Amino acid sequence: MPLHLGPFVRWRSGLVLAWICLFSSGFTFTGGEHAATVTHPLPAAFSDLLPHFLVEPDDVYIVKNKPVTLTCRSTPATQIYFKCNGEWVHQDQHLIERDVDPATGLPVMQVKIDISRQQVEKIFGLDDYWCQCVAWSTTGTQKSQKAYVRIAYLRKNFEEEPLGKEVALDQEVLLRCHPPEGVPPAEVEWQRNEELIDPKTDPNFFITVDHNLIIKQARLADTGNYTCVAKNIVARRKSSSATVIVYVNGGWSTWATWSACSAVCGRGWQKRSRSCTNPTPLNGGTSCEGQSVQKSACTATCPVDGGWSEWSKWSPCGADCTMWRSRECTQPTPSTGGKECQGLDLQSLNCTSEQCPQTASGAEDVALYVGIVAVALCLTLLLIVLVLVYRRKKEGLDADVADSSILTTGFQPMGIKPTKPGVWPDLTSTTTSYQGTLRSRHEVTGKFSVSNGPLLEPLPNGSHTLHNGKLPSDPNDFMNRLSSQTYFKTLPRDNVNTSYGTFNFLGGRLTLPNTGISLLIPPEAIPRGKIYEIYLTIQKKEDMRLPLAGCQTLLSPVVSCGPPGVMLTRPVILSMDHCSDACLENWTIRLKKQSYEGMWEDVLQLGEEVVSEPYYCQLEAETCRVFTEQLGRFALVGESLSMAASKRFKLLLFAPAYCSTLEYNIRVYCMDDTQDLLKEVMQMERQLGGRLIDEPHVLLFKDSYHNLRLSIHDMPQAHWRSKLLAGYQEIPFYHIWSGSQRTLNCTFTLERQSMSTCDLTCTLCVWQVEGEGQSFTLDFNISKDIRPLDSDFLLMDNCTPALAGPSAFQIPYLIRQKICSSLDTPCPNGADWRLLAQRLKLDRHMSFFASKASPTSVILDLWETQHFHSGNLNQLAAVMAEIGKQEGLPNYMRPLPQ
Repeated sequence: MPLHLGPFVRWRSGLVLAWICLFSSGFTFTGGEHAATVTHPLPAAFSDLLPHFLVEPDDVYIVKNKPVTLTCRSTPATQIYFKCNGEWVHQDQHLIERDVDPATGLPVMQVKIDISRQQVEKIFGLDDYWCQCVAWSTTGTQKSQKAYVRIAYLRKNFEEEPLGKEVALDQEVLLRCHPPEGVPPAEVEWQRNEELIDPKTDPNFFITVDHNLIIKQARLADTGNYTCVAKNIVARRKSSSATVIVYVNGGWSTWATWSACSAVCGRGWQKRSRSCTNPTPLNGGTSCEGQSVQKSACTATCPVDGGWSEWSKWSPCGADCTMWRSRECTQPTPSTGGKECQGLDLQSLNCTSEQCPQTASGAEDVALYVGIVAVALCLTLLLIVLVLVYRRKKEGLDADVADSSILTTGFQPMGIKPTKPGVWPDLTSTTTSYQGTLRSRHEVTGKFSVSNGPLLEPLPNGSHTLHNGKLPSDPNDFMNRLSSQTYFKTLPRDNVNTSYGTFNFLGGRLTLPNTGISLLIPPEAIPRGKIYEIYLTIQKKEDMRLPLAGCQTLLSPVVSCGPPGVMLTRPVILSMDHCSDACLENWTIRLKKQSYEGMWEDVLQLGEEVVSEPYYCQLEAETCRVFTEQLGRFALVGESLSMAASKRFKLLLFAPAYCSTLEYNIRVYCMDDTQDLLKEVMQMERQLGGRLIDEPHVLLFKDSYHNLRLSIHDMPQAHWRSKLLAGYQEIPFYHIWSGSQRTLNCTFTLERQSMSTCDLTCTLCVWQVEGEGQSFTLDFNISKDIRPLDSDFLLMDNCTPALAGPSAFQIPYLIRQKICSSLDTPCPNGADWRLLAQRLKLDRHMSFFASKASPTSVILDLWETQHFHSGNLNQLAAVMAEIGKQEGLPNYMRPLPQ
């Protein structure tokens, strides 16, 4: 059915005309809550103009409880009213001002209203609160733009705060910041150390659209605390500070020039060094990897002292009745700082009367003869005096030199009677006897002394009887004389850490019980006819102060053997424990020796040994064997090449043997895995009254710069509690890695609830920060522990500190000589010392053995050091049988036929 809209349109048009008429005539219309009053009609000239706005209301924010004012200004206008959220604002709330524009003559009307916080909050759940004004004229109406009224705020918590970072130099850094929610949205600025960052003045900084800070290239000056600051008209908020550390990894400087050769004459060493200063590590940057010092062999030209040539022939007799002869300093000519020849280069002599051209008077001849007789008498008297002095000295020396056969009085009897030439005696026989003396009574060089070295003075009477290498005289006298030497003033005066003995060419052995330290003096190492007083001692690391730099660490005890400067004809073997993981790929390990001046010098780098040098080293899993032809003070120092390098540490747990209080202490020691430190801790705890409550544990400590943490867990809370405030204890990395501190320990103080509580169960956790760790379960009774874990449990070495002669060796002396003479000669089929080294798994040192006059003897020396406590001669005999030398072995030692 069609709609007819004509009457409706006519009615609406009529209504609009009626409104216009009403406003034009000044009629007041009131309806509902709102009213519009027209009291100022426009002049007829402007009656056809629509109103336009000179000022429209703007968006505003209510801060706290302060109301805001909206303003609207229009011309020409008869009336202006505000409409908020679709409803008219009551006319009483309008503040109206009227004026006339002087330029146009048009009336200007301005209206203001105030909006309170309560009015805005009533519109909860709707859109933002808005207002607009409507202006009337006789021609029509005009609406202004909408002005939004919002309540301003700023939350306290940042949605994302910046996080601290450690970055390398020149690396880009991104610090994120998401400011708190707020109206109006917060503006963001960044501060470094409370100072504003302005990207305009420092282009190295850049702030992104989403408020993040970018440091394009980190500089050292950029290290600091960074804060994100958010602010709007309500408040200002600061984020937590993010610490940015710009570190610098170390870099090597260029190598310095080589130093002068250490030797004044002959073969020596020269060094060059570089420093980790290009750049220097800063703010935790990594140190340089590699060697800071390089050492190279050098040969210095020796000074040549001048020597006289032969005298020339005498010249003819001259007119003065004198003849001459001369010589020159040319054999050799002094060079490179050598001394000039001492003495006359020209000599004169009076002629005889027959040769003299002018015959001398009789008085002159008498004077000449008298002078010659006087000179002859003086020479005769001088010769007699020299002979007497020499004989007296010789008699004094003979009285002081002892018959060295006394050294054999304490030895095992030893005598070998070969059944057939080429047939080997029984290697395990001990019923042999040695015949003869070690040296003649009349050898004046039997007592060792060197005037230019810091050596020991001879013993008082030079004649002692040794029983298994021990001196029957007072040991304190020996230690006092030993400590008085100028070079070893720091030598300890106790007998616990020092062994000593007197040795001759038969050799012997010195051992420091329970330390893993020993010195083997092979036969023939001491020259025949000489007797040496030799000592072996361990030094405290705190007294030595080894110069360690970078990643270097002490891997062994500091051991002294001496006296230094004694003459040895073949190397002795010094054995000592070490605590490295024995993986040379991760280490640079050097043998250091202290010089006469007290300076520590590198004498050997493992893996780069030179067989012609007086030092050589074999590194085993837990022991280091040092071959040396010079006695002195030694230490093993390692420098890690990567973070995979590890040191072996031993953890020992002690507690009081008796506890009469509620408090109970558990002491945890962390130390290098060497026997000497184990002995020291055991002795110290014995004095403190402690007992070992668990077996020792071995821990690998890596060069990762992370500290060691220890904590105790899983205690029965009903009976025990920990008195520590922190959850763990921490030992700094460098305290452990340097090795300069012998024993590090921490104490866990526990408290039991009752004196009747005696059972303790807990778990000890030990780990390196950001690394792997270990945990150990402890379960024991604090009042009584029946487990065999006393301080004697780990100290089983009760060997004699000093053994001299055959008793110090597994292999009898004469059998050893026969083995050497048989295997030293190379065999075409290889059945010689090379095969012996292979069978004993010592073939890595072939070049070292080959450099010696008797390779077999050095191999047997090494076998003696490795098998002194557990040596099995039957095993060695089996090796000899494999080589093909079984024809001389006893029947019971020969391998059974297949």
